Amino acid sequence: MNHVLIVGAGKGGSAILKILADSDVLNVAGIVDIHPDAPGLKLAKNYHIKTGHDYRAWLQKDIDIIIEATGNQKVYEDILAQKPPEMVVVPGSVAYVTSKLVDEKEALVGELKSHTKTRDFILDAIHDGMIVMDQHYQVSFVNKSAERILGFKRAEMLHKPIEEIIPSTRLPHVFKVGRKEVNQKLQLHNGKKVITTRIPIINSANKAEGAFAVFKDITEVVNLAEEITDLKEIKTMLEAIIQSSEEAITVVDEKGNGLMINPAYTRITGLTDKDVIGKPATADISEGESMHLKVLRTRRPVRGVHLKVGPANKDVIVNVAPMIVDGKLKGSVGVIHDVSEIQSLTSELKRARQIIRNLEAKYTFDDIIAESTEMNIALEQAKVGAKTPATVLLRGESGTGKELFAHAIHNESTRRHNKFIRVNCAAIAESLLESELFGYEAGAFSGAKQNGKRGLFEEAHNGSIFLDEIGELSLNTQAKLLRVLQEGEIVRVGGTNPVTIDTRIIAATNVNLEKAIMQGEFREDLYYRLNRLPIYIPPLRERLDDLPALIHHLIQKLNQDYGRQVKAISEEAIQSLTNYHFPGNVRELENIMGRAMIYMNHTEDEIKAKHIPKFTGRMKSESPEEKIPGHDIGGMTLQDALNEYERQVLIRVLEENQYNKTKTASRLGVSIRNLYYKLDKHSIDKSDMQNHS
Repeated sequence: MNHVLIVGAGKGGSAILKILADSDVLNVAGIVDIHPDAPGLKLAKNYHIKTGHDYRAWLQKDIDIIIEATGNQKVYEDILAQKPPEMVVVPGSVAYVTSKLVDEKEALVGELKSHTKTRDFILDAIHDGMIVMDQHYQVSFVNKSAERILGFKRAEMLHKPIEEIIPSTRLPHVFKVGRKEVNQKLQLHNGKKVITTRIPIINSANKAEGAFAVFKDITEVVNLAEEITDLKEIKTMLEAIIQSSEEAITVVDEKGNGLMINPAYTRITGLTDKDVIGKPATADISEGESMHLKVLRTRRPVRGVHLKVGPANKDVIVNVAPMIVDGKLKGSVGVIHDVSEIQSLTSELKRARQIIRNLEAKYTFDDIIAESTEMNIALEQAKVGAKTPATVLLRGESGTGKELFAHAIHNESTRRHNKFIRVNCAAIAESLLESELFGYEAGAFSGAKQNGKRGLFEEAHNGSIFLDEIGELSLNTQAKLLRVLQEGEIVRVGGTNPVTIDTRIIAATNVNLEKAIMQGEFREDLYYRLNRLPIYIPPLRERLDDLPALIHHLIQKLNQDYGRQVKAISEEAIQSLTNYHFPGNVRELENIMGRAMIYMNHTEDEIKAKHIPKFTGRMKSESPEEKIPGHDIGGMTLQDALNEYERQVLIRVLEENQYNKTKTASRLGVSIRNLYYKLDKHSIDKSDMQNHS
């Protein structure tokens, strides 16, 4: 047996540990992680597996395979460099795939349990008794009607031999011969008389896996028939039973014309006697085939058929059986079960789950790809901010991933189990934004709800609210937001009483707030409240070290979206993308990769340079003088042209003032803080100025 060491006890390592812990081929000798509280280390203790914090201490032990599950390329390379020649190292990508497979397995198991519960609910609702026997002749399922008819509790019957429950059963015989028995009389141990149909369970390989019986208690009917010889009285009694039954019943004659229906049938279908009696069996079918006609044609019962019936197109499940008297077919009887209510409840549950998902943060820091120094700085700042209650201001161009950071900050904070509300301040009309954010009292304006409405800040109480495009707020709304930040309370529209809230604000903007302050479009006091923890998310052109990892992540995502099987991208294609400016950032990269995959042949599994669409923006190799106003700006956007012009002005004025930032700020009419922000925004240092000069 091979001995395995798992390096990395995070999500991937934990998933691999779960799989290998029960393996007869591989033995997990240990698992290591530099973080003592890693989940895999705690899981290993449950399996009595050794743990550690330094993989190097294991390299000289009796280890055959090392599975690197940290996802850190450097760790992987260090292990390769230090391991003995005979030792096998499995890369971290395997851990990631394994983790995804385990998650999918758990999701599928959950879905299967849900479907099983729904099936059991429907089977328990039918009036007929049902009992299922497995291939070992033991009871594997019993519905509630069977409990009532047989006189045993479900727990007393499950996993017991079928002959202990029903001594005279013929289910073992049906299982052996593989043939069903229809409408057979049987007297039970408790004296009850039933009509039963026994059917073998055949799998796709045409092999019997068990058998089941469906039976109806006819004790009262038989007793009446034995006690009353007058056929008219028997008919009257049977009709009374049918009419009083909660089950919807329909009866047709041997020609398929309606003979009888009961009130339960009218309640479900909306059809009365005049619509059905004497009419063809198809009269009540709005979608599907008439099961009455099928049973009359085949002389065999059908069960569990989905149909739509009546003018309201009610969804029902139909069971139909032939009526055979002295070997002659006299008609058929059908029982209809309404499943529209179940479907309605299922639909409501799905909607509720969707609402819950919309109130949850979807992403964590693990979803953020950060291999470049610039992105790692932003990531570390965000992780620090997540541990504090301070307001966070995410700054960066459109498409850089500000909302992704907001999700991750909430999920890493102590508020992660409470609501995460997202608001795009630019997407809501100014006339509605205030009432949406702060709520309103009853009668606050025309069309207001009778009892008023809670605002999004109240909805996010004890949670987080993400205010995207905050630079688009009007000055009036900014003043109200300032009150929230200062006092921790809001006043609803049309109200006078303040409402205390505890909501963590995460704001984001791609607007130059300092410039907006100077132009009187943004409140300076609000700016200082929001700017306590600013995080600058660099554009894609400043973090091109992340480009390969981003591309491979997007390939996996788009494979799922488009149903493709693309496996790789050529170096030539990556180089082509590296030379592009990406004014639309990661969002534009996803657009480019999506178009490339759409136009690929379905037999191709590698993205090549020919698949990359022609770029309309500027390339990195273009000189700055070609991009500023007064020159040909090519396919640049207006914002790119303005940013480039601002950069050139900053460099020129710095040179004129011998790189003295105080004089430069005075010359430009901006604060020193604002100047430093602009230098950082445009990545300007002294070497850039000298190269430019």
